[in-house]
Amino acid sequence: MEKGGGKPASSRLCFLATLCAMFWVLIFYFHFAVVSNDPAASAAQATGVRIYRSRIHIPERDDASRIDEAEAEDELAAEVRREEAPPKVAASYPFERALKTAENKSDPCGGRYIYVHDLPPRFNEDMLRDCEKLSVWTNMCRFMSNDGLGPPLGNEEGVFSNTGWYGTNQFSVDVIFGNRMKQYECLTKDSSIAAAVFVPFYAGFDVARYLWGYNISTRDAASLDLVEWLMKKPEWSVMGGRDHFLVAGRITWDFRRLTEEESDWGSKLLFFPAAKNMSMLVVESSPWNSNDFGIPYPTYFHPAKDADVFLWQDRMRSLERPWLFSFAGAPRPGDPMSIRGQLIDQCRSSSICKLLECDLGESKCHSPSTVMKMFQSSLFCLQPQGDSYTRRSAFDSMLAGCIPVFFHPGSAYVQYTWHLPKNYTRYSVFIPEDDIRSRNASIEERLKSIHPDVVKQMREEVINLIPKVIYADPRSKLETLKDAFDVSIEAIINKVTKLRREIIAGQEERDFIEENSWKYSLLEDGQRTIGPHKWDPFFSKPKDKGGDSSGSSAEAAKNSWKSEQRGHS
Repeated sequence: MEKGGGKPASSRLCFLATLCAMFWVLIFYFHFAVVSNDPAASAAQATGVRIYRSRIHIPERDDASRIDEAEAEDELAAEVRREEAPPKVAASYPFERALKTAENKSDPCGGRYIYVHDLPPRFNEDMLRDCEKLSVWTNMCRFMSNDGLGPPLGNEEGVFSNTGWYGTNQFSVDVIFGNRMKQYECLTKDSSIAAAVFVPFYAGFDVARYLWGYNISTRDAASLDLVEWLMKKPEWSVMGGRDHFLVAGRITWDFRRLTEEESDWGSKLLFFPAAKNMSMLVVESSPWNSNDFGIPYPTYFHPAKDADVFLWQDRMRSLERPWLFSFAGAPRPGDPMSIRGQLIDQCRSSSICKLLECDLGESKCHSPSTVMKMFQSSLFCLQPQGDSYTRRSAFDSMLAGCIPVFFHPGSAYVQYTWHLPKNYTRYSVFIPEDDIRSRNASIEERLKSIHPDVVKQMREEVINLIPKVIYADPRSKLETLKDAFDVSIEAIINKVTKLRREIIAGQEERDFIEENSWKYSLLEDGQRTIGPHKWDPFFSKPKDKGGDSSGSSAEAAKNSWKSEQRGHS
């Protein structure tokens, strides 16, 4: 062999061993690098194994083993899908830019911008130009002067301060609020950064024109026109109107007609599907509906600067108050549920109660100076339900530093939760109506039993609340104090911002029970669930006063208009 020049046997063996090793390396590489990462190949491999077993008569594993193997294969396939799936992209929302403005700490308007729709004048300014037709009984033109404040009030009796007092109509919030918005410091023309969108529709003035003697088509026309106009705007599509709000200076029942009967009361504005997405600020809201919110009735005081408010508060602290309690109002003999007759009887029989009867031709009830003088001389002011739940008188009395006494939680406690403390005992006294009806409660004895130190604390709380329940002069702005307008704007922005954040986080409330809206408004920050409440009997069906499950809401609204007629006749 040496002579033949052939390779030694050991070299050939090494060569063959190397080839064999490379072969198996390639086999293992193919299995682990390719087949194991290919679900289709893995499935084919599993099928091949089963075919191979059948051909060489290898028995299948028992059922448990097969299940384990199937689960392992499924898990492997799922893992492959997870690895191969493209990364999830967070959903984007058209309002995210608006939310991010709040992160800019150098921008004083960050998170506070308001976009105002430029409505055609038929929705607002044209109504003011035709102001003599805004009420059946009253020429409202004089109340539209001074940006909606009305004519200035003289101070011959020294009841008012020297400036800031006007003969303001109780239903003029539409125009007062609209003019205040023109002075808002964080208006924007860029709706993409707006925290909320304002709709300057004078809804209260619109409905006031047509409530008597007009068919339902006329009553609904402007509201339908408005909704159609809004839904065509790009700002509406951002949240379907859920970031929009408007103001109506009348009670909610004027906008909640239940039927298409011509004899039914009011318009259907608040029942239109689009309007249900918007927030409507009214002087009296519905406890059972979630698309309206109570804001204060306007009083006679509209200060132009902080100093005017501070001087008035100091004056209310220093007044002597010879009357324990007082009541200004008329009985409601046609309403069997009204307690006004009993209140008048109790006041007449007390030597420490001041009574101002309003249904005996005594025009002094409609004299701002007479009413305010009485409130200023009283420790407590009785505030039963009006024709509906609420009364302007409650805010007039608080402006005078008089502690309100309420008899139904719908008169304030579930209405003005943005402007008044949720702990109502801090600023008011509550005596349930049934205690008066059953003649088990002496108002005089109940009020005399409150310790003088507690009375002093309550009066101080009422006086401190004055800025929040008045509307400053629309032609100016308070420097440091927040008035009713400021409080309302802040609440709306917080509402919309909270909703936007919940939408992004996927935490939007799904179990909301609209009929219990009044309970949600009383929840503290962080609370989300409601349960039984001590005021359930006041708001249970059948709704005995101003409810929307019967015709009583319409009757309440009609009676309110009759009272308005008496006040201006």
